[in-house]
Amino acid sequence: MRGLFKGAIATSAMLALVLSGCSTSPAEGDEAVAEITIGSSDPVPDLTPGRQSNAFGVLMSVFSPLTFLDVDGELSYVAAESVASDDQLTWTITLRDGWTFHDGTPVTAQDYVDSWNTVAYGPNAFENSGQLASIAGYSDLNPSKGDPETDELSGLSVVDDRTFTVTLDEPDSQFPSQLSQAQTAFYPMPQSAFGDLAAYGELPIGNGPFALSAAWAEGEPLVAERYAEYAGDEPSLDRITWVPYTDRLTAYNDVLAGNIDLVRLPANRMTQVADDFDAEHVYSFEGPAISYLSFPFWDERFDDVRVRQAISMAIDRDAINDALFGALNVPATAWTPSIMPGNPDGICGEYCELDPEEARALLEEAGGFEGQLTIHFPGGSGQDDLFNAIANSLRQNLGIDAIAQPSVGWAEFSEDRNNEVLDGPFFARWGALYPSQQSTLRAVFTGAGCTNCGGALLPEVAEALNTADASRGADGQAYADAQQLIADEFPIVPLFEESYNFVTSDRIAQLTTSAIGEPVLTDVVLAEN
Repeated sequence: MRGLFKGAIATSAMLALVLSGCSTSPAEGDEAVAEITIGSSDPVPDLTPGRQSNAFGVLMSVFSPLTFLDVDGELSYVAAESVASDDQLTWTITLRDGWTFHDGTPVTAQDYVDSWNTVAYGPNAFENSGQLASIAGYSDLNPSKGDPETDELSGLSVVDDRTFTVTLDEPDSQFPSQLSQAQTAFYPMPQSAFGDLAAYGELPIGNGPFALSAAWAEGEPLVAERYAEYAGDEPSLDRITWVPYTDRLTAYNDVLAGNIDLVRLPANRMTQVADDFDAEHVYSFEGPAISYLSFPFWDERFDDVRVRQAISMAIDRDAINDALFGALNVPATAWTPSIMPGNPDGICGEYCELDPEEARALLEEAGGFEGQLTIHFPGGSGQDDLFNAIANSLRQNLGIDAIAQPSVGWAEFSEDRNNEVLDGPFFARWGALYPSQQSTLRAVFTGAGCTNCGGALLPEVAEALNTADASRGADGQAYADAQQLIADEFPIVPLFEESYNFVTSDRIAQLTTSAIGEPVLTDVVLAEN
Protein backbone atom coordinates (compact mmCIF):
# COMPACT_ATOMS: atom_id res chain seq x y z
CA MET A 1 0.00 0.00 0.00
CA ARG A 2 1.26 3.47 -0.76
CA GLY A 3 -0.32 6.83 -0.22
CA LEU A 4 -0.17 10.17 -2.03
CA PHE A 5 -2.16 13.72 -1.71
CA LYS A 6 -5.56 17.76 -1.06
CA GLY A 7 -7.47 20.39 -2.71
CA ALA A 8 -10.98 21.77 -2.78
CA ILE A 9 -13.78 21.71 -5.30
CA ALA A 10 -17.47 22.63 -5.38
CA THR A 11 -19.80 20.31 -3.53
CA SER A 12 -22.91 18.65 -4.87
CA ALA A 13 -26.03 20.14 -3.32
CA MET A 14 -28.08 17.13 -4.32
CA LEU A 15 -25.68 14.73 -2.65
CA ALA A 16 -25.69 16.83 0.51
CA LEU A 17 -29.47 16.45 0.65
CA VAL A 18 -29.29 12.71 0.00
CA LEU A 19 -26.81 12.22 2.84
CA SER A 20 -28.28 14.71 5.28
CA GLY A 21 -29.65 11.84 7.39
CA CYS A 22 -26.26 10.09 7.64
CA SER A 23 -24.58 12.27 10.24
CA THR A 24 -22.16 10.68 12.67
CA SER A 25 -22.97 13.23 15.34
CA PRO A 26 -24.86 11.43 18.13
CA ALA A 27 -28.07 12.67 19.66
CA GLU A 28 -27.82 13.58 23.33
CA GLY A 29 -27.30 10.40 25.33
CA ASP A 30 -26.52 8.30 22.26
CA GLU A 31 -23.18 6.90 21.19
CA ALA A 32 -21.60 8.07 17.93
CA VAL A 33 -22.29 5.88 14.92
CA ALA A 34 -19.16 4.68 13.11
CA GLU A 35 -20.10 4.95 9.45
CA ILE A 36 -18.74 5.74 6.01
CA THR A 37 -20.26 6.68 2.66
CA ILE A 38 -18.88 5.15 -0.54
CA GLY A 39 -19.24 6.29 -4.14
CA SER A 40 -20.33 3.37 -6.29
CA SER A 41 -22.40 2.45 -9.32
CA ASP A 42 -25.79 0.79 -9.41
CA PRO A 43 -25.58 -3.01 -9.11
CA VAL A 44 -25.66 -4.98 -12.36
CA PRO A 45 -28.09 -6.65 -12.84
CA ASP A 46 -29.14 -6.89 -9.16
CA LEU A 47 -27.77 -7.99 -5.76
CA THR A 48 -28.24 -11.75 -6.05
CA PRO A 49 -24.80 -13.23 -5.29
CA GLY A 50 -24.94 -15.51 -8.34
CA ARG A 51 -25.81 -12.62 -10.64
CA GLN A 52 -24.08 -9.39 -9.61
CA SER A 53 -21.02 -8.30 -11.59
CA ASN A 54 -19.93 -5.04 -9.97
CA ALA A 55 -21.30 -4.71 -6.42
CA PHE A 56 -18.45 -6.55 -4.71
CA GLY A 57 -18.23 -4.12 -1.79
CA VAL A 58 -21.92 -4.51 -1.01
CA LEU A 59 -21.94 -8.30 -1.36
CA MET A 60 -18.76 -8.78 0.68
CA SER A 61 -20.39 -6.78 3.49
CA VAL A 62 -23.81 -8.47 3.41
CA PHE A 63 -22.37 -12.00 3.00
CA SER A 64 -19.47 -13.92 4.50
CA PRO A 65 -17.52 -16.40 2.36
CA LEU A 66 -16.52 -19.90 3.33
CA THR A 67 -12.83 -18.93 3.09
CA PHE A 68 -10.85 -15.69 2.97
CA LEU A 69 -7.59 -14.79 1.25
CA ASP A 70 -5.57 -12.02 2.87
CA VAL A 71 -3.25 -9.56 1.17
CA ASP A 72 -0.43 -12.13 1.23
CA GLY A 73 -2.65 -14.80 -0.32
CA GLU A 74 -2.89 -16.76 2.94
CA LEU A 75 -6.11 -18.77 3.24
CA SER A 76 -8.21 -18.68 6.40
CA TYR A 77 -11.67 -19.98 7.22
CA VAL A 78 -14.70 -17.74 7.80
CA ALA A 79 -18.10 -19.43 7.53
CA ALA A 80 -16.36 -22.79 7.04
CA GLU A 81 -14.70 -24.63 9.88
CA SER A 82 -12.74 -26.70 7.37
CA VAL A 83 -12.49 -27.56 3.67
CA ALA A 84 -10.67 -30.88 3.32
CA SER A 85 -9.86 -33.53 0.73
CA ASP A 86 -7.66 -36.60 0.46
CA ASP A 87 -7.61 -36.67 -3.34
CA GLN A 88 -8.33 -33.04 -4.45
CA LEU A 89 -11.43 -34.45 -6.21
CA THR A 90 -13.99 -34.85 -3.43
CA TRP A 91 -14.04 -32.12 -0.81
CA THR A 92 -15.78 -32.12 2.56
CA ILE A 93 -16.96 -28.72 3.78
CA THR A 94 -17.80 -28.37 7.47
CA LEU A 95 -19.60 -25.19 8.51
CA ARG A 96 -19.00 -23.28 11.72
CA ASP A 97 -21.72 -23.66 14.32
CA GLY A 98 -24.01 -20.83 15.41
CA TRP A 99 -24.20 -18.85 12.16
CA THR A 100 -27.51 -17.31 11.10
CA PHE A 101 -28.92 -15.39 8.18
CA HIS A 102 -30.22 -11.86 8.75
CA ASP A 103 -33.75 -13.29 9.00
CA GLY A 104 -32.64 -15.29 12.04
CA THR A 105 -32.70 -18.72 10.40
CA PRO A 106 -29.63 -20.94 10.87
CA VAL A 107 -27.17 -21.32 7.99
CA THR A 108 -27.11 -25.00 7.01
CA ALA A 109 -25.38 -27.27 4.52
CA GLN A 110 -28.71 -27.62 2.71
CA ASP A 111 -28.78 -23.84 2.17
CA TYR A 112 -25.42 -23.99 0.42
CA VAL A 113 -26.42 -26.96 -1.75
CA ASP A 114 -29.77 -25.37 -2.72
CA SER A 115 -28.06 -22.04 -3.47
CA TRP A 116 -25.37 -23.59 -5.67
CA ASN A 117 -27.93 -25.68 -7.55
CA THR A 118 -30.00 -22.55 -8.18
CA VAL A 119 -27.01 -20.62 -9.52
CA ALA A 120 -25.78 -23.52 -11.68
CA TYR A 121 -29.19 -24.36 -13.21
CA GLY A 122 -28.96 -23.19 -16.83
CA PRO A 123 -32.54 -21.91 -17.32
CA ASN A 124 -32.03 -19.48 -14.44
CA ALA A 125 -29.32 -17.77 -16.55
CA PHE A 126 -27.32 -16.57 -13.55
CA GLU A 127 -24.36 -14.52 -14.73
CA ASN A 128 -21.91 -16.07 -12.23
CA SER A 129 -22.96 -19.64 -12.93
CA GLY A 130 -19.58 -20.43 -14.51
CA GLN A 131 -17.88 -20.12 -11.12
CA LEU A 132 -19.47 -23.50 -10.31
CA ALA A 133 -18.51 -25.15 -13.61
CA SER A 134 -15.92 -27.49 -12.11
CA ILE A 135 -18.50 -29.28 -9.93
CA ALA A 136 -19.63 -32.68 -11.24
CA GLY A 137 -22.98 -32.48 -13.01
CA TYR A 138 -22.66 -28.86 -14.13
CA SER A 139 -22.85 -29.86 -17.79
CA ASP A 140 -26.10 -31.72 -17.10
CA LEU A 141 -27.63 -28.49 -15.81
CA ASN A 142 -26.27 -26.62 -18.84
CA PRO A 143 -26.73 -28.90 -21.89
CA SER A 144 -25.62 -27.58 -25.27
CA LYS A 145 -29.11 -28.27 -26.65
CA GLY A 146 -32.53 -28.46 -25.07
CA ASP A 147 -33.57 -28.18 -21.45
CA PRO A 148 -31.72 -29.93 -18.62
CA GLU A 149 -33.26 -33.12 -17.30
CA THR A 150 -32.21 -32.34 -13.74
CA ASP A 151 -31.95 -29.26 -11.55
CA GLU A 152 -29.39 -30.62 -9.10
CA LEU A 153 -25.61 -30.93 -9.34
CA SER A 154 -24.64 -34.58 -8.99
CA GLY A 155 -21.43 -33.48 -7.25
CA LEU A 156 -23.21 -32.05 -4.19
CA SER A 157 -24.37 -34.12 -1.25
CA VAL A 158 -25.61 -33.07 2.20
CA VAL A 159 -24.15 -35.13 5.06
CA ASP A 160 -25.77 -33.30 7.99
CA ASP A 161 -26.81 -29.77 8.96
CA ARG A 162 -23.22 -28.55 9.07
CA THR A 163 -21.51 -30.81 6.52
CA PHE A 164 -21.71 -31.35 2.77
CA THR A 165 -19.43 -32.85 0.12
CA VAL A 166 -18.43 -31.47 -3.26
CA THR A 167 -17.14 -33.74 -6.03
CA LEU A 168 -15.38 -32.04 -8.93
CA ASP A 169 -14.99 -33.18 -12.54
CA GLU A 170 -11.20 -33.15 -12.17
CA PRO A 171 -8.85 -32.94 -9.18
CA ASP A 172 -8.25 -29.31 -8.25
CA SER A 173 -5.95 -28.21 -5.44
CA GLN A 174 -7.18 -24.60 -5.79
CA PHE A 175 -10.78 -25.34 -4.80
CA PRO A 176 -10.52 -23.85 -1.26
CA SER A 177 -9.28 -20.58 -2.78
CA GLN A 178 -12.22 -20.54 -5.17
CA LEU A 179 -14.56 -20.43 -2.15
CA SER A 180 -13.11 -17.08 -1.02
CA GLN A 181 -14.64 -13.62 -0.88
CA ALA A 182 -14.89 -12.54 -4.54
CA GLN A 183 -16.44 -15.72 -5.96
CA THR A 184 -19.92 -14.62 -4.97
CA ALA A 185 -21.67 -17.58 -6.67
CA PHE A 186 -20.54 -19.65 -3.67
CA TYR A 187 -22.39 -17.48 -1.13
CA PRO A 188 -25.40 -19.09 0.61
CA MET A 189 -29.00 -17.93 0.30
CA PRO A 190 -31.73 -18.70 2.87
CA GLN A 191 -34.73 -20.85 2.02
CA SER A 192 -36.90 -17.72 1.81
CA ALA A 193 -34.97 -16.62 -1.30
CA PHE A 194 -36.02 -19.43 -3.62
CA GLY A 195 -39.72 -18.59 -3.79
CA ASP A 196 -39.10 -15.15 -5.36
CA LEU A 197 -35.55 -14.72 -6.67
CA ALA A 198 -36.38 -11.37 -8.31
CA ALA A 199 -37.45 -9.87 -5.01
CA TYR A 200 -34.44 -11.40 -3.29
CA GLY A 201 -32.14 -9.69 -5.80
CA GLU A 202 -33.43 -6.32 -4.61
CA LEU A 203 -33.14 -7.10 -0.89
CA PRO A 204 -30.77 -10.03 -0.33
CA ILE A 205 -30.68 -11.67 3.09
CA GLY A 206 -27.11 -12.68 3.80
CA ASN A 207 -24.96 -14.28 6.46
CA GLY A 208 -22.49 -11.41 6.75
CA PRO A 209 -21.59 -8.64 9.20
CA PHE A 210 -24.02 -6.09 7.69
CA ALA A 211 -27.71 -6.31 6.76
CA LEU A 212 -29.37 -4.07 4.18
CA SER A 213 -31.86 -1.62 5.70
CA ALA A 214 -34.14 -1.45 2.66
CA ALA A 215 -34.51 -2.84 -0.84
CA TRP A 216 -32.30 -1.54 -3.60
CA ALA A 217 -33.92 1.00 -5.95
CA GLU A 218 -32.06 2.11 -9.05
CA GLY A 219 -30.31 5.44 -8.55
CA GLU A 220 -30.88 5.47 -4.78
CA PRO A 221 -28.33 4.97 -1.97
CA LEU A 222 -27.98 1.54 -0.35
CA VAL A 223 -27.61 1.43 3.43
CA ALA A 224 -26.36 -1.54 5.46
CA GLU A 225 -26.35 -1.72 9.25
CA ARG A 226 -24.21 -3.91 11.52
CA TYR A 227 -25.93 -7.27 12.11
CA ALA A 228 -26.05 -7.72 15.88
CA GLU A 229 -26.14 -11.54 15.74
CA TYR A 230 -23.20 -11.92 13.39
CA ALA A 231 -21.10 -14.93 14.44
CA GLY A 232 -17.85 -13.81 12.81
CA ASP A 233 -15.30 -11.17 13.76
CA GLU A 234 -16.86 -7.87 14.81
CA PRO A 235 -16.63 -5.17 12.11
CA SER A 236 -15.13 -1.76 12.85
CA LEU A 237 -18.15 0.11 11.41
CA ASP A 238 -21.82 0.38 12.37
CA ARG A 239 -23.18 1.52 9.02
CA ILE A 240 -22.11 1.72 5.38
CA THR A 241 -23.90 3.75 2.70
CA TRP A 242 -23.24 3.28 -1.01
CA VAL A 243 -24.22 6.24 -3.20
CA PRO A 244 -24.55 5.48 -6.93
CA TYR A 245 -22.82 7.69 -9.50
CA THR A 246 -22.96 7.53 -13.27
CA ASP A 247 -19.61 9.33 -13.47
CA ARG A 248 -16.70 8.34 -11.22
CA LEU A 249 -15.11 11.77 -11.67
CA THR A 250 -18.10 13.38 -9.96
CA ALA A 251 -17.66 10.96 -7.05
CA TYR A 252 -13.95 11.82 -6.93
CA ASN A 253 -14.82 15.51 -6.64
CA ASP A 254 -17.30 14.74 -3.87
CA VAL A 255 -14.58 12.98 -1.88
CA LEU A 256 -12.48 16.12 -2.32
CA ALA A 257 -15.39 18.16 -0.98
CA GLY A 258 -15.91 15.82 1.97
CA ASN A 259 -19.39 14.74 0.88
CA ILE A 260 -18.46 11.06 0.65
CA ASP A 261 -15.58 9.10 2.12
CA LEU A 262 -14.31 6.59 -0.44
CA VAL A 263 -14.25 6.01 -4.18
CA ARG A 264 -12.08 4.22 -6.70
CA LEU A 265 -9.65 6.58 -8.42
CA PRO A 266 -10.78 7.47 -11.97
CA ALA A 267 -8.23 6.57 -14.65
CA ASN A 268 -8.15 10.15 -15.90
CA ARG A 269 -7.03 11.40 -12.47
CA MET A 270 -4.15 8.98 -11.92
CA THR A 271 -1.53 11.53 -12.99
CA GLN A 272 -2.91 14.46 -11.00
CA VAL A 273 -4.20 12.82 -7.82
CA ALA A 274 -1.00 13.90 -6.01
CA ASP A 275 -2.04 17.51 -6.56
CA ASP A 276 -5.55 16.95 -5.21
CA PHE A 277 -5.08 14.75 -2.13
CA ASP A 278 -2.66 14.46 0.75
CA ALA A 279 -0.54 11.33 0.66
CA GLU A 280 -2.41 9.55 3.43
CA HIS A 281 -5.69 9.71 1.50
CA VAL A 282 -4.62 7.87 -1.66
CA TYR A 283 -4.26 4.10 -1.58
CA SER A 284 -2.75 1.98 -4.33
CA PHE A 285 -3.32 -1.72 -3.75
CA GLU A 286 -1.64 -4.48 -5.70
CA GLY A 287 -4.42 -6.27 -7.57
CA PRO A 288 -4.91 -9.58 -9.40
CA ALA A 289 -5.67 -7.87 -12.72
CA ILE A 290 -3.60 -7.76 -15.88
CA SER A 291 -4.06 -6.19 -19.31
CA TYR A 292 -2.91 -7.62 -22.63
CA LEU A 293 -2.69 -6.91 -26.32
CA SER A 294 -4.22 -9.95 -28.00
CA PHE A 295 -3.83 -11.15 -31.59
CA PRO A 296 -6.42 -12.27 -34.13
CA PHE A 297 -5.31 -15.87 -34.67
CA TRP A 298 -7.56 -15.90 -37.76
CA ASP A 299 -5.22 -13.37 -39.47
CA GLU A 300 -2.15 -15.08 -40.97
CA ARG A 301 -0.08 -11.90 -40.70
CA PHE A 302 0.35 -12.73 -37.00
CA ASP A 303 1.17 -16.44 -37.41
CA ASP A 304 4.93 -15.99 -36.97
CA VAL A 305 5.90 -15.79 -33.30
CA ARG A 306 8.59 -13.26 -34.17
CA VAL A 307 5.92 -10.79 -35.32
CA ARG A 308 4.18 -11.07 -31.97
CA GLN A 309 7.46 -10.76 -30.07
CA ALA A 310 8.53 -7.75 -32.11
CA ILE A 311 5.29 -5.93 -31.36
CA SER A 312 5.80 -6.58 -27.64
CA MET A 313 9.40 -5.33 -27.70
CA ALA A 314 8.34 -2.13 -29.46
CA ILE A 315 5.92 -1.01 -26.72
CA ASP A 316 7.38 1.50 -24.26
CA ARG A 317 5.58 0.27 -21.13
CA ASP A 318 7.56 2.43 -18.71
CA ALA A 319 6.84 5.67 -20.57
CA ILE A 320 3.16 4.81 -20.91
CA ASN A 321 2.91 3.91 -17.22
CA ASP A 322 4.47 7.21 -16.17
CA ALA A 323 2.50 9.38 -18.60
CA LEU A 324 -0.93 7.79 -18.29
CA PHE A 325 -1.03 5.94 -14.97
CA GLY A 326 1.13 8.15 -12.78
CA ALA A 327 3.40 5.11 -12.27
CA LEU A 328 0.61 3.46 -10.23
CA ASN A 329 0.51 0.38 -12.47
CA VAL A 330 3.37 -2.06 -13.07
CA PRO A 331 4.69 -3.10 -16.51
CA ALA A 332 3.97 -6.83 -16.81
CA THR A 333 6.81 -9.35 -17.08
CA ALA A 334 4.68 -12.52 -16.98
CA TRP A 335 1.21 -13.58 -18.12
CA THR A 336 -0.24 -13.35 -14.61
CA PRO A 337 0.14 -10.59 -11.97
CA SER A 338 2.97 -10.78 -9.46
CA ILE A 339 0.48 -10.95 -6.56
CA MET A 340 -0.18 -14.58 -7.56
CA PRO A 341 1.60 -17.22 -5.43
CA GLY A 342 4.62 -18.59 -7.29
CA ASN A 343 4.24 -16.07 -10.09
CA PRO A 344 7.18 -16.43 -12.52
CA ASP A 345 8.06 -12.74 -12.64
CA GLY A 346 10.35 -11.99 -15.56
CA ILE A 347 9.44 -15.10 -17.56
CA CYS A 348 8.55 -12.89 -20.53
CA GLY A 349 12.25 -11.94 -20.62
CA GLU A 350 13.57 -9.58 -23.26
CA TYR A 351 10.27 -9.61 -25.11
CA CYS A 352 8.62 -7.47 -22.42
CA GLU A 353 11.48 -4.95 -22.48
CA LEU A 354 11.70 -2.01 -24.85
CA ASP A 355 14.29 -2.70 -27.57
CA PRO A 356 13.41 -0.97 -30.88
CA GLU A 357 16.52 -2.22 -32.69
CA GLU A 358 15.91 -5.88 -31.83
CA ALA A 359 12.19 -5.49 -32.49
CA ARG A 360 12.86 -4.25 -36.03
CA ALA A 361 15.34 -7.08 -36.59
CA LEU A 362 12.82 -9.69 -35.46
CA LEU A 363 10.11 -8.23 -37.67
CA GLU A 364 12.48 -8.22 -40.65
CA GLU A 365 13.44 -11.86 -40.01
CA ALA A 366 9.74 -12.72 -40.05
CA GLY A 367 9.32 -11.09 -43.47
CA GLY A 368 8.07 -7.69 -42.31
CA PHE A 369 4.48 -6.60 -41.93
CA GLU A 370 2.13 -5.81 -44.82
CA GLY A 371 -0.59 -3.20 -44.69
CA GLN A 372 -1.94 -1.13 -41.86
CA LEU A 373 -1.84 -2.50 -38.31
CA THR A 374 -5.12 -1.56 -36.62
CA ILE A 375 -5.38 -1.92 -32.85
CA HIS A 376 -8.97 -2.40 -31.66
CA PHE A 377 -10.42 -1.50 -28.28
CA PRO A 378 -13.90 -0.87 -26.84
CA GLY A 379 -14.94 2.74 -27.29
CA GLY A 380 -16.27 4.65 -24.29
CA SER A 381 -14.10 2.67 -21.88
CA GLY A 382 -11.63 5.49 -21.21
CA GLN A 383 -8.75 3.69 -22.93
CA ASP A 384 -8.20 5.94 -25.94
CA ASP A 385 -4.96 7.40 -24.58
CA LEU A 386 -3.54 3.96 -23.79
CA PHE A 387 -4.12 2.43 -27.19
CA ASN A 388 -3.11 5.59 -29.05
CA ALA A 389 0.16 5.48 -27.07
CA ILE A 390 0.68 1.80 -28.03
CA ALA A 391 0.04 2.61 -31.69
CA ASN A 392 2.50 5.49 -31.46
CA SER A 393 5.16 3.16 -30.00
CA LEU A 394 4.69 0.73 -32.89
CA ARG A 395 4.92 3.50 -35.49
CA GLN A 396 8.09 4.94 -33.97
CA ASN A 397 9.86 1.73 -33.00
CA LEU A 398 8.79 -0.69 -35.75
CA GLY A 399 8.27 1.74 -38.59
CA ILE A 400 4.85 0.33 -39.47
CA ASP A 401 1.56 2.10 -40.12
CA ALA A 402 -0.19 1.51 -36.80
CA ILE A 403 -3.43 3.16 -35.68
CA ALA A 404 -5.78 2.70 -32.72
CA GLN A 405 -9.46 2.30 -33.57
CA PRO A 406 -12.23 2.29 -30.95
CA SER A 407 -15.50 0.45 -31.42
CA VAL A 408 -18.81 2.20 -30.89
CA GLY A 409 -19.00 0.51 -27.50
CA TRP A 410 -18.34 -2.71 -25.61
CA ALA A 411 -21.17 -4.62 -27.31
CA GLU A 412 -19.81 -3.94 -30.81
CA PHE A 413 -16.25 -4.74 -29.76
CA SER A 414 -17.28 -8.01 -28.12
CA GLU A 415 -19.38 -9.06 -31.09
CA ASP A 416 -16.63 -8.30 -33.62
CA ARG A 417 -14.05 -10.11 -31.48
CA ASN A 418 -16.21 -13.18 -30.95
CA ASN A 419 -17.17 -13.32 -34.64
CA GLU A 420 -13.46 -13.11 -35.57
CA VAL A 421 -13.78 -10.06 -37.81
CA LEU A 422 -11.21 -7.81 -36.10
CA ASP A 423 -8.28 -7.22 -38.46
CA GLY A 424 -5.58 -6.45 -35.92
CA PRO A 425 -4.42 -6.75 -32.30
CA PHE A 426 -7.05 -5.98 -29.69
CA PHE A 427 -7.74 -5.15 -26.06
CA ALA A 428 -7.79 -8.02 -23.56
CA ARG A 429 -7.88 -8.05 -19.77
CA TRP A 430 -8.56 -10.36 -16.87
CA GLY A 431 -9.23 -9.49 -13.26
CA ALA A 432 -8.94 -12.64 -11.17
CA LEU A 433 -11.47 -13.32 -8.42
CA TYR A 434 -8.95 -15.24 -6.35
CA PRO A 435 -5.14 -14.90 -6.30
CA SER A 436 -4.05 -18.03 -8.12
CA GLN A 437 -2.35 -18.24 -11.47
CA GLN A 438 -5.05 -20.79 -12.25
CA SER A 439 -7.80 -18.15 -12.28
CA THR A 440 -6.16 -16.05 -15.00
CA LEU A 441 -4.51 -18.79 -17.05
CA ARG A 442 -7.68 -20.87 -17.30
CA ALA A 443 -9.79 -17.88 -18.30
CA VAL A 444 -7.39 -16.49 -20.86
CA PHE A 445 -5.80 -19.61 -22.34
CA THR A 446 -8.46 -22.33 -22.22
CA GLY A 447 -11.53 -20.38 -23.29
CA ALA A 448 -13.34 -21.05 -20.01
CA GLY A 449 -14.46 -17.48 -19.44
CA CYS A 450 -12.67 -15.03 -21.73
CA THR A 451 -13.73 -15.71 -25.29
CA ASN A 452 -10.86 -15.16 -27.71
CA CYS A 453 -8.97 -12.89 -25.31
CA GLY A 454 -5.94 -15.16 -25.38
CA GLY A 455 -5.46 -15.43 -29.13
CA ALA A 456 -5.00 -18.99 -30.36
CA LEU A 457 -5.88 -21.60 -27.73
CA LEU A 458 -2.98 -23.94 -27.07
CA PRO A 459 -3.80 -27.61 -26.29
CA GLU A 460 -0.45 -28.13 -24.58
CA VAL A 461 -1.20 -25.26 -22.20
CA ALA A 462 -4.58 -26.74 -21.32
CA GLU A 463 -2.89 -30.08 -20.59
CA ALA A 464 -0.28 -28.39 -18.40
CA LEU A 465 -3.02 -26.60 -16.47
CA ASN A 466 -4.80 -29.89 -15.83
CA THR A 467 -1.55 -31.20 -14.37
CA ALA A 468 -1.15 -28.05 -12.26
CA ASP A 469 -4.74 -28.28 -10.97
CA ALA A 470 -4.11 -31.81 -9.71
CA SER A 471 -0.87 -30.80 -8.02
CA ARG A 472 -0.96 -30.58 -4.25
CA GLY A 473 1.70 -27.88 -4.22
CA ALA A 474 0.54 -24.52 -2.90
CA ASP A 475 3.56 -22.57 -4.17
CA GLY A 476 2.23 -22.15 -7.73
CA GLN A 477 5.27 -23.73 -9.39
CA ALA A 478 3.15 -26.08 -11.50
CA TYR A 479 1.33 -23.08 -13.00
CA ALA A 480 4.65 -21.34 -13.59
CA ASP A 481 5.68 -24.38 -15.65
CA ALA A 482 2.59 -23.87 -17.81
CA GLN A 483 3.60 -20.24 -18.33
CA GLN A 484 6.89 -21.39 -19.86
CA LEU A 485 4.86 -22.98 -22.67
CA ILE A 486 3.05 -19.68 -23.13
CA ALA A 487 6.37 -17.81 -23.21
CA ASP A 488 7.61 -20.11 -25.98
CA GLU A 489 4.55 -19.54 -28.18
CA PHE A 490 3.92 -15.91 -27.16
CA PRO A 491 0.22 -15.93 -28.16
CA ILE A 492 -0.58 -12.64 -26.40
CA VAL A 493 1.36 -9.58 -25.20
CA PRO A 494 1.37 -8.84 -21.44
CA LEU A 495 0.99 -5.09 -20.88
CA PHE A 496 0.35 -3.93 -17.31
CA GLU A 497 -0.41 -5.31 -13.89
CA GLU A 498 -3.23 -3.06 -12.79
CA SER A 499 -3.25 -1.51 -9.34
CA TYR A 500 -6.55 -0.90 -7.56
CA ASN A 501 -6.51 2.74 -6.48
CA PHE A 502 -8.78 4.59 -4.07
CA VAL A 503 -9.11 8.07 -2.56
CA THR A 504 -10.57 8.82 0.86
CA SER A 505 -11.88 11.75 2.83
CA ASP A 506 -10.31 13.06 6.04
CA ARG A 507 -12.73 10.87 8.00
CA ILE A 508 -10.88 7.68 7.06
CA ALA A 509 -7.57 7.06 8.79
CA GLN A 510 -6.71 3.69 7.28
CA LEU A 511 -7.82 1.22 4.63
CA THR A 512 -6.62 -2.35 4.43
CA THR A 513 -6.90 -4.67 1.47
CA SER A 514 -7.06 -8.37 0.73
CA ALA A 515 -5.71 -10.57 -2.04
CA ILE A 516 -8.27 -9.25 -4.54
CA GLY A 517 -7.23 -5.59 -4.22
CA GLU A 518 -10.54 -4.35 -2.78
CA PRO A 519 -10.73 -2.49 0.56
CA VAL A 520 -11.83 -4.67 3.48
CA LEU A 521 -14.76 -2.58 4.67
CA THR A 522 -15.09 -4.42 7.98
CA ASP A 523 -11.58 -3.23 8.91
CA VAL A 524 -11.83 0.49 8.04
CA VAL A 525 -10.22 2.71 10.69
CA LEU A 526 -11.88 6.10 11.17
CA ALA A 527 -10.02 9.25 12.16
CA GLU A 528 -10.49 10.46 15.69
CA ASN A 529 -12.76 13.49 15.93
